[in-house]
Parts: sequence; C-alpha cells; structure tokens
Amino acid sequence: MRRVPPSMSDPETEDRSAIAALVNNWAVWRDAGNWERFRGVWHDDGRMMATWFQGSADAFIAASREGWEKGVSILHFLGGIAIDIKGTRAIAQTKMTISQRGEVHGVACDVVCTGRFYDFLEKRAGNWGLVLRQPIYEKDRLDPVDPAAKLELDQNLLRRFPEGYRHLAYMQTQIGYEVKRDMPGLRGAEVEALYRRGRAWLEE
Repeated sequence: MRRVPPSMSDPETEDRSAIAALVNNWAVWRDAGNWERFRGVWHDDGRMMATWFQGSADAFIAASREGWEKGVSILHFLGGIAIDIKGTRAIAQTKMTISQRGEVHGVACDVVCTGRFYDFLEKRAGNWGLVLRQPIYEKDRLDPVDPAAKLELDQNLLRRFPEGYRHLAYMQTQIGYEVKRDMPGLRGAEVEALYRRGRAWLEE
C-alpha cells in the first residue's frame, strides 16, 4: 500500500476533506444567518430541494433569509458522512437531523426529523460546490415544548404526508408553507430513483 508522507496528502484525501468542510459549513452558516458565506458553498446553477422549497440556490437563500427575519426557527445537526468521488464529481451522503420550532394549533412545539443530505457536487476551477441538495427524510416526531400542554393533531391531515416527514410537514403546513408530498424516504420508489440519479451523475 502506498504511503503518503506526513507533510503531503493525496488529491482524493484533499477532495474528501474539502467536501466534508463544505457540508459542515452549509449547516453552520445557514443556521447562523451568514448568507454571504452560505452562498459560497453553492455553484451558480446550484439547486435545493426541501419539504417547503424547491428551486435555485439563490432563491433558497432569499427564502431562508426571509424566514429568518420573521423568526422561523429551523436548525440542522450533522452526523457521519460517506463520499463517493469520480473525477471532478461526487455524491456525499450525510446523516442529519432537522429541528424546527413553531406553533401547532396554538401550542409551541418542536419537531425533529432524522435523515440524510444527499448531495450532488462538482469541482469547477479547482473548487468543490453544491449542484443539488436532496434531503432523504427517514423518520420524525413532534412534541409540545411544555410537556403538560394538550395537543391533538388532525389525523386525516397527518396521513396525507409520507411517514418520514409527516410531523415536519404538519407543522410547516400550520405555519403557512406549501409542502411537497413526494420527497424520498428511507425506502420506496422515490429514494431508489434518487440513487439511480446519483450513480448516473458519477458516470457522466
């Protein structure tokens, strides 16, 4: 096995480090409201998919900033990351938790959704950037901030959303967002189609 001297690193190691830093920076800068630095993790044609938003990186930043200024509270916590690289393209999957606070039927609640960020990345002019971020929503739950509060959900509305993010979607609907109802989850046709798209991205 080829050994890399301590003072040097091979190109793939450098690429992996740069991608991991980009993923971490996305969460920190977005949640801190550092919009100028947040823009730097995206390529100019970058796109974001989320339950409440689908569109360009610039439009996502504008919508996130507007929500921030109105007091919308959405935070992201990251876990392990797996990166596949082929040439100047990469797919990164990062374990994450989305935490949102808001009112549901007049009760202050926290919703926590666990899943993965599935990222399409490309190295252009020597720099890695996001081309597409597609979250995978695996499971979620909703709890009143005050454990003694009484909360009753509309079960018919709740069941309209996929299992992986139905409580997140319920809250977002309550505060006025239009929620996309066919986002990929842990299993199913949507996530399998995403995996195929990821494989094709690496082979192009």
